Amino acid sequence: MTKRAWGWAAGILAGLAVVGSLGLPVGAQQPFVDKLVLADTIQPVSEGELERALAQANSDGAQALLIELDTPGGLLESMRSMVGDILSSRVPVIVFVSPAGSRAGSAGFYLMESADVAAMAPGTNAGAAHVVAEFGKMDDTMSQKIENDAEALMRSYVGKRGRNLDAALAAAATSHSYSAEEALDLRLIDVIANSDNALLARLDGRTITRLDGSKAVLHLAGARIAPVKTSLRDGLLGWLVNPNVALLLLLGGALLIYLEFNTPGTIVPGALGTLMVLLAIFGLNLLPIHYTAVLLLVGALGLLVLEAKVGGHGALAIAGIVCLAFGMLTLVEAPVPELAIHPVVAFAVAAAFGLITVFLLRLAIRARRMKSRLGVDALVGRQACAMEPLAPLGHVLVEGEIWMAVASEPVAKDATLRVVGRDQYLLRVEPANGAHRG
Repeated sequence: MTKRAWGWAAGILAGLAVVGSLGLPVGAQQPFVDKLVLADTIQPVSEGELERALAQANSDGAQALLIELDTPGGLLESMRSMVGDILSSRVPVIVFVSPAGSRAGSAGFYLMESADVAAMAPGTNAGAAHVVAEFGKMDDTMSQKIENDAEALMRSYVGKRGRNLDAALAAAATSHSYSAEEALDLRLIDVIANSDNALLARLDGRTITRLDGSKAVLHLAGARIAPVKTSLRDGLLGWLVNPNVALLLLLGGALLIYLEFNTPGTIVPGALGTLMVLLAIFGLNLLPIHYTAVLLLVGALGLLVLEAKVGGHGALAIAGIVCLAFGMLTLVEAPVPELAIHPVVAFAVAAAFGLITVFLLRLAIRARRMKSRLGVDALVGRQACAMEPLAPLGHVLVEGEIWMAVASEPVAKDATLRVVGRDQYLLRVEPANGAHRG
């Protein structure tokens, strides 16, 4: 090959290299940060969301996982699990309490302090991390054990993150809450920023200390933010874990199942009711249930059944509705109000469910009692009119129908009679009060 040919070949190869480098996607050269939004209570569903987001960030080459946090708090066990996931993450975790008006309350404060970088937006607050019992009032010894255990968890990582342990423990011991500026002054957080991009710009080049003492430098200049999408499963569970929704599904499903039993063969109410009850049980299973409240609900149903069957002049129904309401109010023993059943929902649903249940049960009991009184039997006790003198046989008119009847004593035509029995298709009648005798 001549020198000119070699020159042409080298030029072509160089050109292809330049074109190939220009054709690379920008995202392949640009660093990125995965972002998870936790704007809910801390419970098993949010625990699962964080676990999947951390797994994604640790496997897709993200520079960090950014968690936008806004929570009133939640369940202690879920919080402990989430803190453990953050502390063991290979990828740095940034917890950002944002936007303005958000908070990292109770369990959320523990999550914020566990992050490699803790940040807050102006107009946010964090703290009030005193442990609240999930299953009602405990004795002093047990309460002290749980509080000491939670504070020990905080001591295990706050100091290693280079933050103010005393201020953090004050939030746990006395429910103290801090604004963003106070938290920064007390070294509870590392930075205040107005937005995600401003936060990443301020963190670029910052050296952080990991939990094991190693140092890492954040390279976030121009990093793009890749949102972690919520799966369909997480979306459904997040809806079901709302105790008010779960309660409505449970009671609505119970009514539909009752209608199916009362009118067999309709299928749709039974199938839909079973699905609603199963979804409700699944959602309530994710929450701390107070089982004495379940006994109240069972007792309430018993009182409503008795009211419909024996008739308590409304007293049994009122007692049942009250038991139903208090059972609903105490069904979920939650550490934060957002995980409890709202009082308005409890009282409204209890009254409506109680009245509807009594009404339907009375209809069903009345229908069953009248099943044996069909055809001729249904005429017993009805009023009749003599179409001719009965001495003692003759024709009578009952409910617009002509029947052969036998009277207990002679009666005149047009006399008002009462059907007292039957012999096959022969009615037995007697004069009604004030009727004319023959």
